[in-house]
Amino acid sequence: MLLDARERTAAGRAAASGAPLLICDLTQSYSPTGGGGISTYLREKRDYVLRETPHHLLQIVPGPEDRITVDGRHIFAEVGADPVRGSPNYRFILRTGKVRELLAEYRPDVVESLCPWVLPWTAIRHRRAFPETTLVAGYRTDFPNAHVYRVGREKFGEVAGRFLRLLSWGYAEITYREFDHVYTLSEDARAQLARKKVTRTSVLPLGVDTDLFHPDRRDPGYRTELGLPGAGPLLAYAGRIDNEKRADRLIAMFKALPADLGAAMVLIGDGKLRARLAEEARGLPIAFTGFETDRAELARALASSDIYVSAMADETFGISVIEAQAAGLPVVGVAGGAMADRVPAGTGLLGPVDDTDAMAAHVVRVWRDGAAAMGAAARAMVAEHYGWRATFARLFDDIYPAAFARTAIRLEEDAALLFPPKRDPRSVTCRR
Repeated sequence: MLLDARERTAAGRAAASGAPLLICDLTQSYSPTGGGGISTYLREKRDYVLRETPHHLLQIVPGPEDRITVDGRHIFAEVGADPVRGSPNYRFILRTGKVRELLAEYRPDVVESLCPWVLPWTAIRHRRAFPETTLVAGYRTDFPNAHVYRVGREKFGEVAGRFLRLLSWGYAEITYREFDHVYTLSEDARAQLARKKVTRTSVLPLGVDTDLFHPDRRDPGYRTELGLPGAGPLLAYAGRIDNEKRADRLIAMFKALPADLGAAMVLIGDGKLRARLAEEARGLPIAFTGFETDRAELARALASSDIYVSAMADETFGISVIEAQAAGLPVVGVAGGAMADRVPAGTGLLGPVDDTDAMAAHVVRVWRDGAAAMGAAARAMVAEHYGWRATFARLFDDIYPAAFARTAIRLEEDAALLFPPKRDPRSVTCRR
C-alpha cells in the first residue's frame, strides 16, 4: 500500500522506475576545515550517490561567498555566511532568501534537512510553494539538551536552563511534524521524538570506512613525531575542541593520571577552547595538532594511538568514536547520549558524566587490563555492524520510500481540502 501511494508522486514514480532523482542536502553544520559528523556524512553520501546510483545530488552549505561548483551529477552550492563567533571554522546562513532561490531554481525531488536551526523552515516554506517536494529531516543533534539546556544553565541557572529546554522541545515538535519523514541516529532519540508526537521516524545508523580506518595504519614513529615522551598509553581525541564536546574535561582527566603511567595525549581538532586548553596543558605531554584535513593522516594518527578518550555526554551517534574503534582502539568515555550504544562491554569503559577522576581511573584500568584486546574487540564489532554502504542502502531503500509515501498521502489530503467531493442532491432528504 505504501508503494502504491509513493508512486502517485513524481519523485515516487521516478524512484520506483529507477529514474534519476535530484536530491538536496541542506545544512548549516558544514566546515571544510572543522570536521564534524555531518561534514563526513556529506562527503560519504556524495561518493555513494555518484558511485552507486543514477541520481543527482545538490548540497547547499554555508561558505565565505556565494559559489556554485558543478562536477558531473554533483552540485555544491555555497551560500555566503558570516563565521560563528567563537567557532571560526563554522558559518551560519541567515540569508534564507538565497537558499529559497537555489531550491526554486533546481527544484529537488527530495530535500534532506540536516540541522535544526533556520534552514528546516526554509525547506518547509519551499515545500509550501512546491507541494510535491518530499521533505526528510535528520535529527542528528540532541539540541534541546546539548545546546539549549547546557548553555542556558551555565549563563542563567538551572531553572532558566530547564525552561529554555522546554521551549526548544516545543520548537522541535512543531518543526519535525512538518516533515514527511524524520530519521534519528539511535532508538533513544527516536523515543524522545515519539514522546513529542513526532512519529513518522526511522533509525539510520551511520558508518565508517573500515578499509581506511584500520589497525594496519599504525605507525610506531608517530609518538616521536609529535615530540611526546613516555612509554605508557598514547591517548587520542578527534573532534571539536569546544564546550559542547567537553574538551576541557580531557585536560582535567589527564592531570589526574598517575605519573608512573607514562601517558601522553594528542587532541586532533580545532575549536574555541583550543588556545585556552593549550595554555592549561603547558608543560604536560599533550599535543594539539589542529584539524586534520587528510583522512588518511587521521586514520594513521588513530591507529598509532592506544586509547580513545571522549567526555562528550550528548552524542547522538558518534562517528569519531567508531572511526577510532575501526582503527583498533578501546574507548574510555562517559555513560551519556549514544556512547553506551557505541561502547558495549569488552570494548572500553564508561563512567559518570563530568567525573574526570573516574575517567582517569578507567584509562589506567584499560591500559593495565589489556588495551590491545579491547581494541581488537571494538574493531571486530565495527567491521560487522557499521559501514557506509549499509547506511545509504537504508536511506535510499527504506527512509526515502517512506517519505515518498507520506508525500503522496499529504497531496491527496490537500486535494480533498481544496476540491471536496460534491454532494449528490438526490441523497438529500427534506423534512416536512
